[in-house]
Amino acid sequence: MIKFQVNGETHSYRGDTSMPLLWFLRDIADLKGTKFGCGKGLCGACTVHLNGQAVRSCVLPVQVLDGQSVTTVEGLSDDAGHSIQRAWQTLNVAQCGYCQSGQMMSAVALLQANKAPSDEDINNMMSGNICRCGTYPRIKKAIKLAADLAIKVN
Repeated sequence: MIKFQVNGETHSYRGDTSMPLLWFLRDIADLKGTKFGCGKGLCGACTVHLNGQAVRSCVLPVQVLDGQSVTTVEGLSDDAGHSIQRAWQTLNVAQCGYCQSGQMMSAVALLQANKAPSDEDINNMMSGNICRCGTYPRIKKAIKLAADLAIKVN
């Protein structure tokens, strides 16, 4: 049996340990915020945090999760109060919205590592997240706003 945390809640899993974390999140934990995009870890729609690091859940087998902590977009805040969520909402970033949970999780990882990222830092971190609607300029603006909002809170 594999035990791990998802958004602070302990989960136990007895099943096919090669199953990707994405399917556990969506089908077993009923957390639908993490999306399936390419299934190969290339598009970023399935990005979650594993022990604070951004990872692609579509290629991460459940077997590596024993004792680990996973955070999904639902785990950022109970009330949409996380600086990333507030910035995304303030700037109306999402167009179709499909990729946005992965975009947000990558942005959170960036801001955890770099409180005041430059345009180059943002481009480098976010380059693995694809948005077919082309909301990249709004995403970049939102990351900068979230950095400012987080500084004001701390």
